[in-house]
Amino acid sequence: MNEDPRLREGLSARSPPGSAAVDVANGVYAALDLGTNNCRLLIASPAGDGFRVVDSFSRIIRLGEGIAATGSISEAAIDRAIAALSICSDKIRYRKAKRLRLIATEACRAADNAESFRARVASETGIKLEVINRETEATLAVIGCSPLLDPRGRGAILFDIGGGSTELVRIERDPEANAPPRIKAWMSIPLGVVTLAEHFGGRDVSADSYARMVAEVAQYVAPFAAEHARDISDMHMLGTSGTVTTLAGVHLNLMRYDRRRIDGVWMNNSDVTAVITRLLGMSYQERADNSCISIERADLVLAGCAILDAIRDAFPLPRLRVADRGLREGMLVEMMREDGALRAC
Repeated sequence: MNEDPRLREGLSARSPPGSAAVDVANGVYAALDLGTNNCRLLIASPAGDGFRVVDSFSRIIRLGEGIAATGSISEAAIDRAIAALSICSDKIRYRKAKRLRLIATEACRAADNAESFRARVASETGIKLEVINRETEATLAVIGCSPLLDPRGRGAILFDIGGGSTELVRIERDPEANAPPRIKAWMSIPLGVVTLAEHFGGRDVSADSYARMVAEVAQYVAPFAAEHARDISDMHMLGTSGTVTTLAGVHLNLMRYDRRRIDGVWMNNSDVTAVITRLLGMSYQERADNSCISIERADLVLAGCAILDAIRDAFPLPRLRVADRGLREGMLVEMMREDGALRAC
C-alpha cells in the first residue's frame, strides 16, 4: 500500500491530462469515500481557515452486502457501486477538481475479489481507488471531526461506526495550551452495521437479539477500554456515522434530515438512551416510515445502536457530540494542508 500522502491514486487515463497530479491552480479538491455501506463524495475549495463545498454526493450502495458469508463483493453490489461512482466521476470532471483522494475501506480490505473490482471500477468510471488501512481511516476521522472537540475539555472518545468496521480513538488535548489535539490510542473493530445486521438480523430485532449484538461488540471493545477508559473526566463522546446522525434526527423530531441542525449537536446520555429505547420499540415498517431513518437504514440502525451501546458501556461519558462529517473532510483538510492552502495545526 502506498502511504505517501503526496502520491495518491486518482482518475485514470479517461480523465483530462494532469488530473491526478498535484496541480491545484484552480483550487478545487475532491475526496471520495467508498465504504461498506455508503459512497460519498465531497468537492471543495480552500476558504479562509477551512473550505467551501462546491459539490457533494452520497448514496447507500451496500458494497459489503454478503461479504461475511461469501468472501466476495457480489455482482449486484458491484453494479450499484459502479453506478454511484460514475456519478462521482462525472462530478469530479465537471467541477474540474485537480487534487484528488479516492479511497475505499473495509469492504475492499476484506473481499477476495477486491482487486478485480477496483480494476473494473477504473475501466468503467476512470476512478482508481486507494484501499486505506484501518489506522489511516482512524486518523482521517480525527482530522475531519476535531473541530467539534469541546475547547474547554481534555479530549474525546471518537467513534466511527461504518458498514464493515468501527474505529475507536482516544483524542487528548490540553485546554490550557494552544496545541492541536493528538491521538492517544486507537483501535478498529471488524464489525459494522452491515456485518452485524447480517449476522444477527436487522429487520426484526428482539430485546434478546439486541443484547447479543451488544455483547458481541463488547468483546472487541473491552481490551481497549481496559487500557484507555481510565481518567476520562472532562472528556466527551464524539460520534461520526449514519447511526449517530440518524439518532440525532430522531431525537430532534425532524420532519426530514437537515445536516445544519445535526452537525455539532449535543446529546446527553439520557437522550441517547431514550432514542435507542424508542427505536427498539418500533417495528421494521415504523423505522422505514421515519423520514430520518428511511427504508435504506431501517434494517441497519439497531445494529448501529448496539455498537454505540457497547462503546457507551465501556466509556460512560455524560455527553455525545454528533458529527455529520468524517473521512471526506479529513482528506480535504489533509490535502489542503500539504499544499499550503490551509495552515497546518
